[in-house]
Amino acid sequence: MRAALCWRMLMGHWTQVINLFMRFYISNGTITPAEQVVSPNFGDRPKGVPIDLVVVHSISLPPGEYGTGAVQRFFCNQPQVSEHPYFEEIAGLKVSAHVLIERSGKVTQFVNLDRRAWHAGRSCFEGREECNDFSIGIELEGTDYDVFEAAQYTALAALVIALESYYEGVTTERIVGHSDIAPGRKTDPGEGFDWQKLGCEIARLREFS
Repeated sequence: MRAALCWRMLMGHWTQVINLFMRFYISNGTITPAEQVVSPNFGDRPKGVPIDLVVVHSISLPPGEYGTGAVQRFFCNQPQVSEHPYFEEIAGLKVSAHVLIERSGKVTQFVNLDRRAWHAGRSCFEGREECNDFSIGIELEGTDYDVFEAAQYTALAALVIALESYYEGVTTERIVGHSDIAPGRKTDPGEGFDWQKLGCEIARLREFS
């Protein structure tokens, strides 16, 4: 038992070290390494519209609970209504994000980046409406008020760097919250999200990329 415990501690240490130097690659709209779960909730982007915006969201299902797997099922139109009363309210909704970053930093891709995910809803950025047409939607497992995990900032920063390499129009200046493009309607990622910390993590990872 002691040997097994030491092995788990050692593996946990190496996982932390690997996360410090996390790096993603994008080819044909697919992120590597990332778990691939196909959501049916997507469509084609308008022809000739460049992808030049990253929208950061937060989500937890049921609200305030983590690690339930309910977000993944929700994006695939498979909510288990009997699990929680809240699921009855969202059972008919069809939404998705390109990516979900769990509390552990695990990254799951639901929609090919070159396709249009259904994450922003009614939205506007710099006078351009329908942000789904030209943006990448990234959901962080969290709430408007909880502090996000260090592993999530690292994963998000690594994704931003990869997106900048893949899309000419994506820059660190064009990363916004859902609340920025849908003010008065949305509040995520909320006060618990530290934009300065994200910027520092992007700068740190750039040194190793």
